[in-house]
Amino acid sequence: MGMNRFTVCAVLLAFLVFPPAGVAGEKGHGAMPGMKGGETGQGAMPGMKMEEHGKMGDKIFGGKIGPWQGEARLADMKAHMEKAKASGMKMEGMMMKTHHVAVHLSDPGTKKPITVAEGKGTVTVTGPDKKEETSNFMVMEGHFGADVNLPKPGKYTFKTEVESGGKKGSATFSYTVK
Repeated sequence: MGMNRFTVCAVLLAFLVFPPAGVAGEKGHGAMPGMKGGETGQGAMPGMKMEEHGKMGDKIFGGKIGPWQGEARLADMKAHMEKAKASGMKMEGMMMKTHHVAVHLSDPGTKKPITVAEGKGTVTVTGPDKKEETSNFMVMEGHFGADVNLPKPGKYTFKTEVESGGKKGSATFSYTVK
């Protein structure tokens, strides 16, 4: 299971950033020579600031998640694979789920992002056919992330549960695939 999580994380990082950022990703973007938060350039997708790197995809939720202010984003993995291929990366033979859900947490008073260095959580997705699939969140570059399947059009409900810094929170929200 640990190797599977590593593989999923490695694949996600591989096509979200250029190869030189992969090594620095283990230590954060600040470890890249000459790169500071907010700069664009090597390590970010073209035209994207470094802090936007983790904010890819459509915003599908904004509101309270326990003691935090939360935001959930949903990225279409097929679209990201196509961008990666267009940039010359080889992505053949990789089994992936259809979407990536990312949950970002911030302090409701200061509005500053909560550094998600440790924590755990799950997301349970209920599809239009009423089938449920639960995935464990991984801690990824300042957010909780999980790959999920949204294989056909219709309304999907996401039930998230997270725990970080001794605090717990949950939220339920929906998204319609067209």
